[in-house]
Amino acid sequence: MILLILTFVVAMLLSIYGVPIARRAALKFGIVDNPDGRLKHQREPVPYLGGLAIYLAFLVSLAFTFEFRQDVLGIVLSGTLIVMLGLIDDFGVLSPGTKLAGQFLAVFVLIKSGIRIEIASLPDWVDVVLTVFWMIGIINAFNLLDIMDGLSAGVGVISAAFLCVVAILNGDQAIAFMLAALMGSLLGFLRYNWRPASIYMGDSGAMFIGLMLGALSMIGKYTTGHSVSLLTPVLILGMPIFDTLFVMYIRFLRGLPVFLGSPDHLAIRLRHWGLSVTQVVLLSYLGAALLGGIGLLVMAVPQDLAVVLSGVTVLCLAVAAVALTRVNVSTGTVAMSAEAVPARSTERTGVV
Repeated sequence: MILLILTFVVAMLLSIYGVPIARRAALKFGIVDNPDGRLKHQREPVPYLGGLAIYLAFLVSLAFTFEFRQDVLGIVLSGTLIVMLGLIDDFGVLSPGTKLAGQFLAVFVLIKSGIRIEIASLPDWVDVVLTVFWMIGIINAFNLLDIMDGLSAGVGVISAAFLCVVAILNGDQAIAFMLAALMGSLLGFLRYNWRPASIYMGDSGAMFIGLMLGALSMIGKYTTGHSVSLLTPVLILGMPIFDTLFVMYIRFLRGLPVFLGSPDHLAIRLRHWGLSVTQVVLLSYLGAALLGGIGLLVMAVPQDLAVVLSGVTVLCLAVAAVALTRVNVSTGTVAMSAEAVPARSTERTGVV
């Protein structure tokens, strides 16, 4: 446990040290997110490369504290590919198709390394299909969630914390150490990404979070008690999954491409409801924590109660989705209270 805490602390300190360096490099080379007056409303350009600092802090902290096994190396290699893909995409030179192909390549590396869903009652090819679907979905879910200062990184910390609890309960040191390193890296980054953000993680960071959490949740053990606990990783990662499904549904209704930026996210609709950015982010953290707690309960309780918990959760999410669909976002502006208008607004929307 001491070594696990050390991994977390080292990753956090490395991130706190490395993020300002990445910020200076991004400003020097012009790797910044410029306001466009349509979906990005920050009042001045904000540098990217936060994702690179997160990745390096994660990798170095593991190198200091944990031995790299084959499965760990497979996840690290896949994470490296996704970070490189994100860095290139942050320059705005990749088409959605090329970006998706790169994500498939990273997932292929995972599968080749033996990192995949394994359900005994299903044939291997179905497990592979489920693995690809799960990984591509989670990678893009965290990328879609990265629309407000501190949102994606904070939800990532909370989700990683619950998955780390599962790993500790199962005695899986490899998963626990990697999640501890990820939590530390993200917390260090949050010091600079909290509103008003001085740096963004960019696609490299958001996709890296998605890949790591998707892969580590996928290989955890959940079904020691009953099969319903297979829903535990879905619930722990429920906030980005719910946001993605909601956005896809709204864009489908509006006849828009799924990967086109638009103010359809849960967070943006909550802003139109009159909440400040800080309130929206904290409410999202609370939602992620509640879903994570329900995920742990589903593992711990008998099967019948787990079914009831899961059903009630889905029903509550459906009610929330219906309520949010009625929020009017057609004006293209966000309702702000006096407290919600800072000297330097860094809100942006629809970053895909």
